[in-house]
Amino acid sequence: MVAEKIDYVAEIARLKKEKNAVLLVHYYQIAEIQDIADYIGDSLGLSQQAAKTDADMIVFAGVRFMAETAKILSPNKKVILPDFNAGCSLEESAPYAEFKAFKDQHPDHIVISYVNCSAELKTLTDVVCTSSNAVKIVESFPKDQKIIFAPDKNLGGYINRVTGRNAEGRPMLLWDGACMVHETFSGKMITDLKAKHPNAEVVAHPESEESVLKLADYIGSTTGLLKHVINSPHQEFIVATESGILHQMRKSAPEKKFYVAPTSKNGHACKACSDCPHMKLNTLEKLYLCLRDETPEIILPAKMLTDARKPIEKMLELSAKFGL
Repeated sequence: MVAEKIDYVAEIARLKKEKNAVLLVHYYQIAEIQDIADYIGDSLGLSQQAAKTDADMIVFAGVRFMAETAKILSPNKKVILPDFNAGCSLEESAPYAEFKAFKDQHPDHIVISYVNCSAELKTLTDVVCTSSNAVKIVESFPKDQKIIFAPDKNLGGYINRVTGRNAEGRPMLLWDGACMVHETFSGKMITDLKAKHPNAEVVAHPESEESVLKLADYIGSTTGLLKHVINSPHQEFIVATESGILHQMRKSAPEKKFYVAPTSKNGHACKACSDCPHMKLNTLEKLYLCLRDETPEIILPAKMLTDARKPIEKMLELSAKFGL
């Protein structure tokens, strides 16, 4: 007997309507999931959307910390995600106990945490930030305010350079974490690719290493990169961020050419390293099954929900203030 073939796109649409569910999708998801999103965006946009949705259920096609953020902001809604194992290398780089010990050693510092961290770590945080609002959030504090920035050392280093904190002898303390994708972009290989495409702009996410950012013509969040390539007069781009965003770039500017920035691992070219293995765990089949069965579900302790909500609300408050 031949198994019945399921039209996942049609079934997902039916189940969303039946269950009054909204599908939030990150730019780094596979193209097939991006194309059926109710809302597609980066971390800040998805957080804002999660906070204002009136759906009974949030289906989060992204990674686990993003679904946790949605649950924190909508504690009375059911939040599900296609694959509970879709984690994040940045989140994993900052275990709660180790970070708490580090924080306790610096009681005169406030903590600004990149949203790419666990709900547990957010409970130790004064204000959360995203790549799109990180500089503004840091600059919202007095110049003499001592800060710990976690978990991304590359984003923190970029903020230090942009704000001049190093030059004035007041750098943020940086937790030693990094994104497994953005650390693989090779400055040397980007230079070689630029030589082959001299008219191409290099655009990079600030999670990339300094050697890559020095080569960039534009540095910005995922949404920032997308807006830039759409509006730029240039016709070619070398893109140093997770490869999923190229789908939206090609849809939005089909007349332009986009090249994935080359990556390396252990000194050797790596074709797949620009794909986040966590993001790419999600599939249409898993999305259908999680909607059908309403699992895996994000469940967090009540105190964690309350404590982790405060720094996210502070971020949203500051984002609204600065028009981010």
